[in-house]
Amino acid sequence: MHEMGIAAQVVQIAVDSIPADMPKARVQQVNLKVGKLAAVVPQSLLFCYDIITRDTPLAGSRLHIEEVPVTARCNDCGRDWTVEGPVFRCPDCDSGSIQLTSGQELEIISIEIED
Repeated sequence: MHEMGIAAQVVQIAVDSIPADMPKARVQQVNLKVGKLAAVVPQSLLFCYDIITRDTPLAGSRLHIEEVPVTARCNDCGRDWTVEGPVFRCPDCDSGSIQLTSGQELEIISIEIED
């Protein structure tokens, strides 16, 4: 379960983001973007986050996960679309020459801190 490692890194980044002049500050919420192709199970990540945040400045905070769909652009005809299934071919010209434009993200968007 690599979600435990991801949760640990998210917690470390959030703790490190607390300003030095606010030592008693607590993190209220961490906002993530997770692409459908990032191989992350959101429910597992939430579970791991709850475990790892105990006894940290993130205890009781919320992890908000925005799931990002897989989108692609055809290199031949320029069509943009949301990929719904396991077929990575252009729905217009049937080309397999595509570029993924979203769906692989795993990034912290913001960290909300209360002082």
